[in-house]
Amino acid sequence: MSESILKTNDLLARVLDGLANVVGGVRESQLRDPTPCTEFDVETLRNHILGWLTTFAAGYADPAGRAPSGTDGYQPGPDPAADVRSAAAQLTGAVRQGAADRPLYLGESAMPGELALGMILWEYLVHGWDLARATGRAWAPPEEAAAEALAFAPAMLTDDYQGVGKPFAPRVAVPADASSLDKLLGLSGRDPQWAAAASAGSR
Repeated sequence: MSESILKTNDLLARVLDGLANVVGGVRESQLRDPTPCTEFDVETLRNHILGWLTTFAAGYADPAGRAPSGTDGYQPGPDPAADVRSAAAQLTGAVRQGAADRPLYLGESAMPGELALGMILWEYLVHGWDLARATGRAWAPPEEAAAEALAFAPAMLTDDYQGVGKPFAPRVAVPADASSLDKLLGLSGRDPQWAAAASAGSR
């Protein structure tokens, strides 16, 4: 296993630990509130985050690298934070056992396990911010994690995926001296200044 995989996996474990705290802090009264993902309210975003996290974890844990289908309609258990921690332990544990050295299959589409791990780190840095910002929770992932995702993301944000009506909204300009996280958010079509009354956002 490469040092880069181990580093990404360790950073992901720290990001997911913070995500568990955010998920655990969501109040019942906030479930219908808007989020930076304009088509998701808080409950839908939380369930999307959890559904995909458990899917990724099961895929890495599977000896053939095949993730289960059917994240739509995912419903968390009575302790959603525990769901995050359980999936995070399964995912990062499988990677430590070498799972990122083989492809990860989502349906019949496969991607190199290391590439998928970088994508997951990026996904949960941004979606963690989405949920934290929508619910007033703190979100302070490691700067090193945001910097790594910032280096990874541009190659994935092709014209097919980013723009009006596409999975990622157009890029949002941020100051040159912005943090790596804010730069990552802007690159991903998020306005780092988003507030609950705002309408900016993407997926």
